[in-house]
Amino acid sequence: MATVAEREDREPEPDDLLAVGEVARRTGVVVSALHYYETLGLISSIRTPTNQRRYRRHMIRRISLVVIAKRLGIPLATVATLLAPLPMDRMPTRAEWQRISKAWKRTLQERRRILEALEHELTGCIGCGCLSMKACRLLNPDDELSREGPGARRVE
Repeated sequence: MATVAEREDREPEPDDLLAVGEVARRTGVVVSALHYYETLGLISSIRTPTNQRRYRRHMIRRISLVVIAKRLGIPLATVATLLAPLPMDRMPTRAEWQRISKAWKRTLQERRRILEALEHELTGCIGCGCLSMKACRLLNPDDELSREGPGARRVE
Protein backbone atom coordinates (compact mmCIF):
# COMPACT_ATOMS: atom_id res chain seq x y z
CA MET A 1 0.00 0.00 0.00
CA ALA A 2 1.52 3.24 -1.10
CA THR A 3 1.33 6.50 0.79
CA VAL A 4 0.75 9.89 -0.81
CA ALA A 5 4.48 10.59 -1.31
CA GLU A 6 5.16 7.15 -2.76
CA ARG A 7 2.31 7.47 -5.31
CA GLU A 8 3.55 10.55 -7.10
CA ASP A 9 5.64 8.71 -9.72
CA ARG A 10 3.27 5.88 -10.63
CA GLU A 11 -0.31 5.02 -11.58
CA PRO A 12 -2.91 4.97 -8.79
CA GLU A 13 -3.80 1.55 -7.36
CA PRO A 14 -6.97 0.44 -5.50
CA ASP A 15 -5.00 -0.26 -2.30
CA ASP A 16 -3.26 3.13 -2.24
CA LEU A 17 -3.71 4.91 1.07
CA LEU A 18 -5.40 8.29 0.82
CA ALA A 19 -5.56 10.99 3.46
CA VAL A 20 -9.02 11.88 4.68
CA GLY A 21 -8.86 15.25 2.90
CA GLU A 22 -8.07 13.56 -0.42
CA VAL A 23 -11.05 11.23 -0.03
CA ALA A 24 -13.29 14.14 0.93
CA ARG A 25 -12.21 16.10 -2.15
CA ARG A 26 -12.64 13.12 -4.49
CA THR A 27 -16.06 12.07 -3.16
CA GLY A 28 -17.53 15.46 -2.27
CA VAL A 29 -18.25 14.18 1.25
CA VAL A 30 -17.21 16.32 4.19
CA VAL A 31 -14.62 14.88 6.57
CA SER A 32 -17.06 14.69 9.48
CA ALA A 33 -19.43 12.57 7.35
CA LEU A 34 -16.57 10.20 6.48
CA HIS A 35 -15.90 9.78 10.20
CA TYR A 36 -19.63 9.19 10.80
CA TYR A 37 -19.83 6.59 8.02
CA GLU A 38 -16.91 4.85 9.63
CA THR A 39 -18.66 4.72 13.02
CA LEU A 40 -21.67 3.14 11.25
CA GLY A 41 -19.44 0.49 9.70
CA LEU A 42 -20.10 1.67 6.14
CA ILE A 43 -16.40 2.28 5.48
CA SER A 44 -13.12 1.63 7.24
CA SER A 45 -9.75 3.28 7.54
CA ILE A 46 -6.38 2.36 8.90
CA ARG A 47 -4.31 4.50 11.25
CA THR A 48 -0.79 5.68 10.65
CA PRO A 49 1.80 5.52 13.45
CA THR A 50 0.84 9.15 14.18
CA ASN A 51 -2.85 8.14 14.46
CA GLN A 52 -3.98 9.78 11.21
CA ARG A 53 -6.72 8.10 9.21
CA ARG A 54 -5.91 6.69 5.81
CA TYR A 55 -8.50 5.20 3.48
CA ARG A 56 -7.72 2.65 0.83
CA ARG A 57 -8.58 4.07 -2.56
CA HIS A 58 -11.16 1.34 -3.16
CA MET A 59 -13.23 2.78 -0.27
CA ILE A 60 -14.16 5.59 -2.67
CA ARG A 61 -16.58 3.18 -4.40
CA ARG A 62 -18.31 2.38 -1.10
CA ILE A 63 -18.52 6.06 -0.20
CA SER A 64 -19.93 6.86 -3.64
CA LEU A 65 -22.63 4.22 -3.21
CA VAL A 66 -23.51 5.70 0.19
CA VAL A 67 -23.86 9.15 -1.41
CA ILE A 68 -26.05 7.80 -4.23
CA ALA A 69 -28.20 5.82 -1.80
CA LYS A 70 -28.70 8.92 0.35
CA ARG A 71 -29.82 10.88 -2.72
CA LEU A 72 -32.37 8.15 -3.39
CA GLY A 73 -33.60 8.26 0.19
CA ILE A 74 -32.27 4.84 1.15
CA PRO A 75 -31.58 4.79 4.90
CA LEU A 76 -27.96 4.37 5.99
CA ALA A 77 -28.95 1.30 8.01
CA THR A 78 -30.19 -0.32 4.79
CA VAL A 79 -26.98 0.68 3.01
CA ALA A 80 -24.96 -0.87 5.84
CA THR A 81 -26.89 -4.12 5.48
CA LEU A 82 -26.40 -4.11 1.72
CA LEU A 83 -22.65 -3.47 2.00
CA ALA A 84 -22.06 -5.82 4.96
CA PRO A 85 -21.10 -8.88 2.85
CA LEU A 86 -18.20 -7.01 1.26
CA PRO A 87 -14.74 -7.19 2.83
CA MET A 88 -13.36 -4.02 4.40
CA ASP A 89 -9.74 -5.11 4.61
CA ARG A 90 -9.21 -5.63 0.89
CA MET A 91 -10.66 -4.61 -2.44
CA PRO A 92 -13.83 -6.61 -3.14
CA THR A 93 -13.69 -8.88 -6.17
CA ARG A 94 -15.99 -8.52 -9.13
CA ALA A 95 -17.82 -11.69 -8.00
CA GLU A 96 -18.40 -10.17 -4.56
CA TRP A 97 -19.83 -7.01 -6.12
CA GLN A 98 -22.06 -9.13 -8.34
CA ARG A 99 -23.40 -11.04 -5.33
CA ILE A 100 -24.41 -7.92 -3.44
CA SER A 101 -25.79 -6.30 -6.59
CA LYS A 102 -28.79 -8.65 -6.35
CA ALA A 103 -29.77 -7.21 -2.98
CA TRP A 104 -29.18 -3.66 -4.26
CA LYS A 105 -31.35 -4.43 -7.27
CA ARG A 106 -34.25 -5.52 -5.04
CA THR A 107 -33.90 -2.38 -2.92
CA LEU A 108 -33.76 -0.14 -6.00
CA GLN A 109 -36.76 -1.88 -7.58
CA GLU A 110 -38.80 -1.25 -4.43
CA ARG A 111 -37.68 2.39 -4.40
CA ARG A 112 -38.61 2.69 -8.09
CA ARG A 113 -42.04 1.17 -7.40
CA ILE A 114 -42.71 3.76 -4.68
CA LEU A 115 -41.57 6.64 -6.90
CA GLU A 116 -43.72 5.46 -9.79
CA ALA A 117 -46.73 5.11 -7.50
CA LEU A 118 -46.17 8.63 -6.21
CA GLU A 119 -45.80 9.96 -9.75
CA HIS A 120 -49.03 8.22 -10.78
CA GLU A 121 -50.99 9.37 -7.73
CA LEU A 122 -49.56 12.87 -7.30
CA THR A 123 -52.76 14.53 -8.48
CA GLY A 124 -54.97 11.90 -6.88
CA CYS A 125 -55.37 10.28 -3.49
CA ILE A 126 -52.14 9.11 -1.90
CA GLY A 127 -53.89 7.89 1.24
CA CYS A 128 -52.28 10.37 3.62
CA GLY A 129 -55.51 11.37 5.37
CA CYS A 130 -55.78 14.91 4.05
CA LEU A 131 -59.08 14.16 2.25
CA SER A 132 -58.47 17.30 0.17
CA MET A 133 -58.84 15.76 -3.28
CA LYS A 134 -62.08 14.50 -4.80
CA ALA A 135 -60.49 11.08 -5.21
CA CYS A 136 -59.71 10.94 -1.47
CA ARG A 137 -63.35 10.69 -0.54
CA LEU A 138 -63.74 7.74 -2.92
CA LEU A 139 -60.48 5.91 -2.27
CA ASN A 140 -60.04 6.75 1.41
CA PRO A 141 -63.48 7.57 2.85
CA ASP A 142 -63.33 8.77 6.44
CA ASP A 143 -59.56 8.17 6.30
CA GLU A 144 -60.02 4.40 6.55
CA LEU A 145 -56.43 3.87 5.44
CA SER A 146 -55.18 5.32 8.74
CA ARG A 147 -55.96 1.91 10.27
CA GLU A 148 -53.12 0.47 8.17
CA GLY A 149 -50.59 2.85 9.72
CA PRO A 150 -49.16 6.35 9.30
CA GLY A 151 -48.11 8.02 6.08
CA ALA A 152 -49.27 7.92 2.49
CA ARG A 153 -50.75 4.42 2.50
CA ARG A 154 -51.59 4.26 -1.22
CA VAL A 155 -47.99 5.06 -2.18
CA GLU A 156 -46.02 3.21 0.47
